[in-house]
Amino acid sequence: MSPDYETEYNNRARVPEHPGIIAGWQADAAAYRAEAVCELNVCYGEGERQFYDLFKPQAVRGNALVMFIHGGYWQALDRSHFSHMARGLNRLGLPVAVIGYDLCPQVSLGHIVWEAQQAAAALWRRFNLPVVAAGHSAGGQLSACVLATDWKNVDPDLPDQIVPAAYGISGLYNLKPLTETSINNALGLTIEAAELESPLFWPAPATLTMDAVVGGAESAEYLKQSRRLVDVWGLEGVVTRYEEIPDANHFTIIAGLADPEDAMTRRIAALAGA
Repeated sequence: MSPDYETEYNNRARVPEHPGIIAGWQADAAAYRAEAVCELNVCYGEGERQFYDLFKPQAVRGNALVMFIHGGYWQALDRSHFSHMARGLNRLGLPVAVIGYDLCPQVSLGHIVWEAQQAAAALWRRFNLPVVAAGHSAGGQLSACVLATDWKNVDPDLPDQIVPAAYGISGLYNLKPLTETSINNALGLTIEAAELESPLFWPAPATLTMDAVVGGAESAEYLKQSRRLVDVWGLEGVVTRYEEIPDANHFTIIAGLADPEDAMTRRIAALAGA
């Protein structure tokens, strides 16, 4: 029997308490913006939401910066919900750029992938540092896409590699199941377009590093998404790692990134050389 994709991918229905969790994100993010050393509203493109907020550590350690990409099924939320995702990494000595991007249906999902590539390129040009991409949910897909990007196709003046590692948190790597859900009302994906924007079907970024982590309390489809990417890319030469976070659901899984002692935070810091 085929999965009930509407149920499997409807995270808000699966976690009825999500409004309170999202409200908590907004409050924590605003509090961190008020206390952090940061540059807000830095433009990286011409789109309405093509800005990033840069959060700076007191003392820099490591040899890269982290780009955090938020979720919301490419159609909801904003970077301002997630400023506190920089807190833990800042405490470990890493600068973090929390990026925004335009949303569907105002732009296509393929355009959002392009925007994430532009953001990474802008950060590399400004700081001349590798960019470790970390993303949640839809941001997991975008993180995997920037890892697998051919940067010469983005800009011939870019080096071959500017994103050496990605950390996908409850990511979506095969978008074809979404075409059978109400999520696709805003995305407007055909099967062909869904495959084109699915990093699972892109040429694997051999020798680079991809972590795919997922909450143990998430749907079977979400666990399958991360396992499948790790299995397929691992066979094609990517350094892959899969992990389930016990008891975490789709919304609570990112809480640890605000804490420098959390294992997820420390793993991303290690990917960035700190």
